[in-house]
Amino acid sequence: MGPVRPSWDEYFMALAEVVSRRATCLRRGVGAILVRERRILATGYNGAPAGLQHCGEAGCIREEMNVPSGQRHELCRGLHAEQNAIIQAALHGTSVRDSILYVTHQPCVVCAKMLVNAQVREIVFGGNYPDELSRNILEEAGINLRRAPIEGGRK
Repeated sequence: MGPVRPSWDEYFMALAEVVSRRATCLRRGVGAILVRERRILATGYNGAPAGLQHCGEAGCIREEMNVPSGQRHELCRGLHAEQNAIIQAALHGTSVRDSILYVTHQPCVVCAKMLVNAQVREIVFGGNYPDELSRNILEEAGINLRRAPIEGGRK
């Protein structure tokens, strides 16, 4: 008998964790993968826009201002992993309609609204994020949100 193969959720969540290692955010590394019919459409991680200084070079505005996690998203140089995945797909002309997002952390409300409009049908996330409004919006939109913790991954 051969080795036990991981489920698709385990496989894609592990890949999202690997993608999160590219993150340049000083507070939290997040990775996201958009998948449809078991095919990866796009990936994203959180960090500064392409060509701009990373927070490690420019400093973290949120840290300097003591902004709590889950609040004042506009006070950040970086884009979220979910945003970068949607942008990457758009840049390459790939529709993400009816896809599944695998992401290392529950999306914030800003990302939740983008995912609703991108017509993502399901979100599988690892770690929690302090944003109840995000959960409410996703529920109202009929997007299935479920937790599948990452084995040995980031918290």
